[in-house]
Amino acid sequence: MAVQEESGAPAARDRTGKAAVAVGRIPLVLMYHSVTPYWADPYLITVSPERFDQQMGWLRRRGLRGVSIRELLSARGAGGGRNLVGLTFDDGYADFAEHVVPILRRYGFTGTVFAIAGRLGQDNAWDVKGPRKPLMATEQLREVAEAGMEVGSHGMQHISLSGVTEEELAEEVDRSRQLLQEVTGGEVAGFCYPYGHIDEAAVSRVRAAGYGYGCAIWRSVLTGRHALPRTYIGEADSWSRLRAKAMRHWLRWDYRGPGGSQLQLEPEVTIRSQ
Repeated sequence: MAVQEESGAPAARDRTGKAAVAVGRIPLVLMYHSVTPYWADPYLITVSPERFDQQMGWLRRRGLRGVSIRELLSARGAGGGRNLVGLTFDDGYADFAEHVVPILRRYGFTGTVFAIAGRLGQDNAWDVKGPRKPLMATEQLREVAEAGMEVGSHGMQHISLSGVTEEELAEEVDRSRQLLQEVTGGEVAGFCYPYGHIDEAAVSRVRAAGYGYGCAIWRSVLTGRHALPRTYIGEADSWSRLRAKAMRHWLRWDYRGPGGSQLQLEPEVTIRSQ
Protein backbone atom coordinates (compact mmCIF):
# COMPACT_ATOMS: atom_id res chain seq x y z
CA MET A 1 0.00 0.00 0.00
CA ALA A 2 1.38 3.45 -0.94
CA VAL A 3 2.46 5.76 1.86
CA GLN A 4 0.16 8.79 1.65
CA GLU A 5 0.80 12.46 2.46
CA GLU A 6 -1.85 14.97 3.55
CA SER A 7 -2.56 15.72 -0.12
CA GLY A 8 -3.10 12.05 -0.93
CA ALA A 9 0.03 11.97 -3.09
CA PRO A 10 2.50 9.11 -2.62
CA ALA A 11 5.46 9.78 -0.36
CA ALA A 12 8.90 10.25 -1.94
CA ARG A 13 10.72 7.00 -2.73
CA ASP A 14 14.28 6.15 -3.67
CA ARG A 15 15.34 4.42 -6.89
CA THR A 16 14.55 1.00 -5.46
CA GLY A 17 10.95 2.03 -4.84
CA LYS A 18 11.35 1.97 -1.06
CA ALA A 19 9.89 4.74 1.08
CA ALA A 20 12.39 7.47 1.94
CA VAL A 21 14.57 6.91 5.03
CA ALA A 22 14.76 9.53 7.78
CA VAL A 23 18.08 11.29 8.32
CA GLY A 24 17.32 14.87 9.37
CA ARG A 25 14.77 17.65 9.67
CA ILE A 26 13.33 19.75 6.86
CA PRO A 27 12.51 23.23 8.23
CA LEU A 28 8.97 23.97 9.35
CA VAL A 29 7.42 26.59 7.07
CA LEU A 30 3.86 27.80 7.69
CA MET A 31 1.67 28.76 4.74
CA TYR A 32 -0.82 31.62 5.06
CA HIS A 33 -2.72 33.58 2.46
CA SER A 34 -5.08 36.35 3.64
CA VAL A 35 -5.33 37.79 7.17
CA THR A 36 -8.41 39.97 7.52
CA PRO A 37 -11.90 40.07 9.06
CA TYR A 38 -14.18 38.06 6.79
CA TRP A 39 -17.73 36.84 6.24
CA ALA A 40 -17.17 34.20 3.54
CA ASP A 41 -14.15 32.02 2.86
CA PRO A 42 -15.02 29.14 0.49
CA TYR A 43 -11.36 28.34 -0.25
CA LEU A 44 -10.32 28.41 3.43
CA ILE A 45 -7.51 30.87 2.75
CA THR A 46 -8.43 33.51 5.34
CA VAL A 47 -7.41 33.90 8.99
CA SER A 48 -8.84 36.66 11.17
CA PRO A 49 -6.34 39.16 12.62
CA GLU A 50 -7.34 38.06 16.13
CA ARG A 51 -6.58 34.41 15.42
CA PHE A 52 -3.34 35.29 13.62
CA ASP A 53 -2.25 37.35 16.63
CA GLN A 54 -2.96 34.37 18.89
CA GLN A 55 -0.99 32.03 16.64
CA MET A 56 2.06 34.32 16.65
CA GLY A 57 1.79 34.66 20.42
CA TRP A 58 1.70 30.88 20.81
CA LEU A 59 4.88 30.57 18.75
CA ARG A 60 6.74 33.14 20.82
CA ARG A 61 5.64 31.71 24.17
CA ARG A 62 7.01 28.31 23.11
CA GLY A 63 10.42 29.75 22.35
CA LEU A 64 9.94 29.86 18.58
CA ARG A 65 10.40 32.88 16.30
CA GLY A 66 8.67 33.42 12.99
CA VAL A 67 10.96 34.60 10.20
CA SER A 68 11.14 35.07 6.45
CA ILE A 69 12.45 32.20 4.35
CA ARG A 70 15.47 34.32 3.49
CA GLU A 71 16.30 34.64 7.19
CA LEU A 72 15.52 30.99 7.90
CA LEU A 73 17.81 29.65 5.17
CA SER A 74 20.55 32.13 6.05
CA ALA A 75 20.50 30.96 9.68
CA ARG A 76 20.55 27.32 8.61
CA GLY A 77 23.47 27.99 6.31
CA ALA A 78 25.38 29.37 9.29
CA GLY A 79 24.61 26.28 11.37
CA GLY A 80 21.80 27.86 13.41
CA GLY A 81 18.07 28.36 13.01
CA ARG A 82 17.07 25.74 15.56
CA ASN A 83 14.09 27.67 16.91
CA LEU A 84 13.07 29.47 13.72
CA VAL A 85 9.80 28.85 11.87
CA GLY A 86 9.30 30.14 8.33
CA LEU A 87 6.23 32.35 7.79
CA THR A 88 4.93 32.69 4.22
CA PHE A 89 1.96 34.60 2.79
CA ASP A 90 0.83 33.74 -0.73
CA ASP A 91 -0.72 36.09 -3.31
CA GLY A 92 0.31 39.46 -1.84
CA TYR A 93 -3.03 40.57 -0.45
CA ALA A 94 -3.36 44.19 0.69
CA ASP A 95 -4.27 42.93 4.15
CA PHE A 96 -0.65 41.79 4.53
CA ALA A 97 0.34 45.45 4.83
CA GLU A 98 -2.69 46.38 6.92
CA HIS A 99 -2.88 43.50 9.41
CA VAL A 100 0.09 41.14 9.13
CA VAL A 101 3.04 43.53 9.22
CA PRO A 102 1.96 45.36 12.42
CA ILE A 103 1.44 42.03 14.25
CA LEU A 104 4.74 40.56 13.07
CA ARG A 105 6.65 43.69 14.06
CA ARG A 106 5.06 43.67 17.52
CA TYR A 107 6.39 40.16 18.11
CA GLY A 108 9.76 40.86 16.56
CA PHE A 109 8.99 38.47 13.70
CA THR A 110 9.48 38.75 9.94
CA GLY A 111 7.83 36.96 7.04
CA THR A 112 7.87 36.40 3.29
CA VAL A 113 5.05 37.65 1.09
CA PHE A 114 4.82 36.21 -2.43
CA ALA A 115 3.42 38.86 -4.77
CA ILE A 116 1.92 38.36 -8.24
CA ALA A 117 3.93 40.73 -10.40
CA GLY A 118 1.38 41.09 -13.18
CA ARG A 119 -1.56 41.75 -10.85
CA LEU A 120 -0.23 44.41 -8.46
CA GLY A 121 -3.10 46.66 -7.36
CA GLN A 122 -5.72 44.29 -8.79
CA ASP A 123 -7.60 41.47 -7.02
CA ASN A 124 -7.86 37.67 -6.73
CA ALA A 125 -9.83 37.13 -9.93
CA TRP A 126 -8.58 33.51 -10.12
CA ASP A 127 -10.72 32.61 -7.06
CA VAL A 128 -13.97 32.72 -8.99
CA LYS A 129 -16.22 31.53 -6.14
CA GLY A 130 -14.70 33.66 -3.40
CA PRO A 131 -15.08 37.31 -2.37
CA ARG A 132 -12.84 39.79 -4.16
CA LYS A 133 -9.71 40.56 -2.15
CA PRO A 134 -7.48 43.49 -3.17
CA LEU A 135 -3.81 42.84 -3.83
CA MET A 136 -1.00 45.14 -2.76
CA ALA A 137 -0.08 47.89 -5.18
CA THR A 138 3.52 48.90 -5.90
CA GLU A 139 3.75 51.47 -3.11
CA GLN A 140 2.47 49.02 -0.49
CA LEU A 141 4.95 46.43 -1.70
CA ARG A 142 7.80 48.91 -1.27
CA GLU A 143 6.57 49.79 2.21
CA VAL A 144 6.45 46.21 3.46
CA ALA A 145 9.94 45.60 2.05
CA GLU A 146 11.19 48.70 3.86
CA ALA A 147 9.54 47.37 7.03
CA GLY A 148 11.87 44.35 6.91
CA MET A 149 9.59 41.83 5.21
CA GLU A 150 10.86 39.69 2.36
CA VAL A 151 9.13 40.01 -1.01
CA GLY A 152 9.16 36.92 -3.22
CA SER A 153 7.54 36.09 -6.56
CA HIS A 154 4.30 34.21 -7.11
CA GLY A 155 4.57 34.50 -10.87
CA MET A 156 2.96 36.99 -13.24
CA GLN A 157 -0.69 35.89 -13.36
CA HIS A 158 -1.20 33.12 -10.76
CA ILE A 159 -1.33 30.20 -13.20
CA SER A 160 -0.35 26.58 -12.65
CA LEU A 161 3.19 26.04 -13.94
CA SER A 162 2.86 22.30 -14.39
CA GLY A 163 3.09 21.44 -18.07
CA VAL A 164 3.33 25.00 -19.45
CA THR A 165 5.56 26.00 -22.35
CA GLU A 166 9.11 27.32 -22.02
CA GLU A 167 7.88 30.76 -23.07
CA GLU A 168 5.24 30.76 -20.32
CA LEU A 169 7.80 29.64 -17.77
CA ALA A 170 10.12 32.46 -18.80
CA GLU A 171 7.33 35.00 -18.37
CA GLU A 172 6.06 33.66 -15.06
CA VAL A 173 9.43 32.92 -13.46
CA ASP A 174 12.05 35.23 -14.99
CA ARG A 175 9.95 38.26 -15.89
CA SER A 176 8.12 38.32 -12.54
CA ARG A 177 11.43 38.40 -10.69
CA GLN A 178 12.70 41.27 -12.82
CA LEU A 179 9.56 43.35 -12.27
CA LEU A 180 9.45 42.80 -8.52
CA GLN A 181 13.11 43.70 -8.16
CA GLU A 182 12.40 46.94 -10.04
CA VAL A 183 9.48 47.69 -7.71
CA THR A 184 11.23 46.92 -4.42
CA GLY A 185 14.74 47.94 -5.33
CA GLY A 186 16.05 44.75 -3.73
CA GLU A 187 16.83 41.17 -4.62
CA VAL A 188 13.94 38.76 -5.05
CA ALA A 189 15.41 35.47 -3.85
CA GLY A 190 12.31 33.30 -3.52
CA PHE A 191 9.64 31.88 -5.80
CA CYS A 192 6.33 30.31 -4.75
CA TYR A 193 4.58 27.93 -7.16
CA PRO A 194 0.89 28.88 -7.67
CA TYR A 195 -1.43 26.19 -6.33
CA GLY A 196 1.67 24.27 -5.22
CA HIS A 197 1.84 22.70 -8.69
CA ILE A 198 5.35 21.74 -9.73
CA ASP A 199 7.14 19.60 -12.25
CA GLU A 200 10.80 19.15 -13.13
CA ALA A 201 10.73 21.87 -15.79
CA ALA A 202 9.26 24.46 -13.43
CA VAL A 203 11.70 23.70 -10.61
CA SER A 204 14.65 23.75 -13.01
CA ARG A 205 13.51 27.11 -14.40
CA VAL A 206 13.25 28.63 -10.93
CA ARG A 207 16.76 27.45 -10.13
CA ALA A 208 18.18 28.66 -13.46
CA ALA A 209 16.49 32.07 -13.12
CA GLY A 210 18.66 32.81 -10.10
CA TYR A 211 16.22 32.26 -7.26
CA GLY A 212 17.85 31.04 -4.06
CA TYR A 213 14.86 28.89 -3.13
CA GLY A 214 11.34 27.90 -4.10
CA CYS A 215 8.24 27.13 -2.03
CA ALA A 216 5.89 24.30 -2.92
CA ILE A 217 3.27 22.73 -0.62
CA TRP A 218 3.53 18.96 -0.63
CA ARG A 219 6.47 16.62 -0.40
CA SER A 220 7.50 15.01 -3.70
CA VAL A 221 10.49 13.57 -5.52
CA LEU A 222 11.38 17.20 -6.34
CA THR A 223 11.54 18.29 -2.71
CA GLY A 224 14.65 20.34 -1.99
CA ARG A 225 15.80 23.92 -1.66
CA HIS A 226 13.83 24.92 -4.77
CA ALA A 227 10.70 22.99 -3.80
CA LEU A 228 10.33 23.42 -0.03
CA PRO A 229 7.26 21.80 1.54
CA ARG A 230 4.99 23.94 3.70
CA THR A 231 2.27 23.45 6.30
CA TYR A 232 -1.16 25.02 5.72
CA ILE A 233 -2.49 27.19 8.55
CA GLY A 234 -6.11 28.31 8.85
CA GLU A 235 -8.60 29.93 11.18
CA ALA A 236 -9.29 26.63 12.96
CA ASP A 237 -5.67 26.20 14.07
CA SER A 238 -5.53 26.74 17.82
CA TRP A 239 -2.28 26.14 19.73
CA SER A 240 -3.04 22.44 20.13
CA ARG A 241 -3.59 22.10 16.37
CA LEU A 242 -0.47 24.13 15.60
CA ARG A 243 1.57 21.92 17.89
CA ALA A 244 0.13 18.78 16.30
CA LYS A 245 0.89 20.05 12.79
CA ALA A 246 4.45 20.94 13.80
CA MET A 247 5.05 17.51 15.32
CA ARG A 248 3.52 15.79 12.29
CA HIS A 249 5.81 17.83 10.05
CA TRP A 250 8.94 16.90 11.98
CA LEU A 251 7.94 13.24 12.07
CA ARG A 252 6.69 12.80 8.51
CA TRP A 253 8.95 15.15 6.53
CA ASP A 254 12.17 13.80 7.97
CA TYR A 255 13.71 11.83 5.15
CA ARG A 256 16.47 11.13 2.68
CA GLY A 257 15.21 12.00 -0.75
CA PRO A 258 16.12 13.86 -3.92
CA GLY A 259 17.36 17.31 -2.93
CA GLY A 260 17.45 16.51 0.75
CA SER A 261 21.20 17.06 1.01
CA GLN A 262 20.72 20.65 -0.16
CA LEU A 263 18.73 21.56 2.94
CA GLN A 264 21.42 21.20 5.65
CA LEU A 265 18.86 19.39 7.76
CA GLU A 266 18.71 20.48 11.36
CA PRO A 267 18.19 18.56 14.64
CA GLU A 268 14.81 18.19 16.23
CA VAL A 269 13.21 21.20 17.90
CA THR A 270 11.44 20.51 21.20
CA ILE A 271 8.16 22.36 21.71
CA ARG A 272 7.08 22.83 25.29
CA SER A 273 3.56 21.71 26.09
CA GLN A 274 0.94 24.29 27.03
